[in-house]
Amino acid sequence: MSRQLITFQIGEQYLGVDIMAIREIRAWSPTTLLPQVPAHVRGVVNLRGTVLPVVDLSSRLGWGLTEPTQRHVIIVVRIADQLQGLIVDGVNDIVSIASEDLQPPPSLGDGATSFLEGLVSVDDRMVMVLSLDALALDKDVPPLSEAA
Repeated sequence: MSRQLITFQIGEQYLGVDIMAIREIRAWSPTTLLPQVPAHVRGVVNLRGTVLPVVDLSSRLGWGLTEPTQRHVIIVVRIADQLQGLIVDGVNDIVSIASEDLQPPPSLGDGATSFLEGLVSVDDRMVMVLSLDALALDKDVPPLSEAA
């Protein structure tokens, strides 16, 4: 069985999410900051009358804060029962992968790969397939840099 992923980049890293979780891809727009939220929550934006929390995916994964520019995009995904925006450097492609090609992440201990569903090779690049449920804002999962 095959599935389709949207692939995107954060720095030199390639990531992917199941296309069925994507609601839309938006150009970067400034966020409204909220008090007392984790550093990876960069604020909220208005999505056609809905308040949409925006997560700095780089920060959530433990790779440092993003300084968004006009080249960044917000990928709107459904995580659990909430729409959330993920700041990424840019969207690359839609790819089809065979389910059997998705390899489980290596066991590195301390939840270091807790945000990953698996890894797959696409065009000679390793793509990390995210587990969106693990990214849920209400889950107390530490970013990778703190978990290692």
